[in-house]
Amino acid sequence: MSAQDVYYHRNLPHYHLKGYPLFITFRLFGSLPVKVLAQLKAQREAELKALKNGNLAERHKIEIKHFERYDDWLDRCEIGPRWLEAEGIAQIVVKEIHNLKGDLYQLIAYCIMPNHVHLLIESLISEQANHKGKGAKYPVADTLRLLKGRTAHDCNLELKRSGGFWQHESYDRVVRDDQELERIILYILNNPVKAGLVKEWRAWPFSYISPNFGEW
Repeated sequence: MSAQDVYYHRNLPHYHLKGYPLFITFRLFGSLPVKVLAQLKAQREAELKALKNGNLAERHKIEIKHFERYDDWLDRCEIGPRWLEAEGIAQIVVKEIHNLKGDLYQLIAYCIMPNHVHLLIESLISEQANHKGKGAKYPVADTLRLLKGRTAHDCNLELKRSGGFWQHESYDRVVRDDQELERIILYILNNPVKAGLVKEWRAWPFSYISPNFGEW
């Protein structure tokens, strides 16, 4: 890990490697029951503990399985808020994602689901990224702080409510090769299809893939 790579840890480990795309998922506040989150955490920890060695490839597979279980719950959970179903709310998030591109990251793809967001960006650890002060040390956290803070404010105004809008914790992982990049792009675009919201990804109004990545 170079001097410009970043690692930090809250409830989940976060590795941000210079020169690699980053897949980020964040969700609405209270969108998953505490009991479900505890079950997912316990299952992940048990699988990691069962590893006979510290093989990074096997750990990576476990983290992918953990995320897929987590995302499956988000897709089928209907007891929490689903504010992003409203076109006006989703468009606030779409607008801010595009507002920040170029300045803080290069945008590859995103999908705004009813209670969570998938975001795929080019590595934002670079000399060109406009991070200052404390944010310069943790550029991904700084970017999410701006994106989530601005959209939370505007969405709450639109909804005529106050209080938490986004869950504080986010899930993210480094995309290490082109094969994984293609798989994640397909995962993001097809999430509304998997969730039964549309039959074909292009029918979902809140999905995006950069034209630089060709036809999908």
